[in-house]
Amino acid sequence: MTIVRIETADEAALAQLSPLFLGYLDFYGKPASLETVKHFLGERLRRKQSVIHLAFIDAQAVGFMQLYPSFASLSLAPSWILNDLFVLPETRGRGVATALLQSARTLAEETGAREIFLQTARSNATAQRLYVNHGYVRDDEFLVYTLGLPRS
Repeated sequence: MTIVRIETADEAALAQLSPLFLGYLDFYGKPASLETVKHFLGERLRRKQSVIHLAFIDAQAVGFMQLYPSFASLSLAPSWILNDLFVLPETRGRGVATALLQSARTLAEETGAREIFLQTARSNATAQRLYVNHGYVRDDEFLVYTLGLPRS
């Protein structure tokens, strides 16, 4: 059995986190430079705008998850947006995503949240199975709309 250790990332973890984030962006076909990623993640951490958990097998960082705090108006309570989750392809199937999802649930429970919200690509059947297997329920009632804005 693989032992997965989860740590909450801080700015000192950017060197381990950033290559994983590049892998995540690559998976979704969104190329970026390492410096851009470090800046983006560093800003989120410095401003305390997100919580990032890093997953380790032995001393190697093999996955991460980024959550953003939010509020659920319909339940009148705090919530979390699980915005990003990525596990290195060579370590998938070893419980890393499960450990990350459990750490998200623990964070939500400890902060009094009523829900964790996430989205995944329609084509990402593997992630969809993972989420359903961990109790997430697909929302067929609400539609998601996005307004793209030009970069300034």
